[in-house]
Amino acid sequence: MAKTMKIGREADTGKFIPVKDAQRRPTTTVVETIKRNPPSAPKKK
Repeated sequence: MAKTMKIGREADTGKFIPVKDAQRRPTTTVVETIKRNPPSAPKKK
């Protein structure tokens, strides 16, 4: 099952920023939701 997490990003430079800063400046930033898959178990031979 994939977990989701939110990240903040500057719209013009693409740099990551805290989500709280991105929510405070909606005209120049974007809050993205990313799916994160858990690491799979090693395969046995």
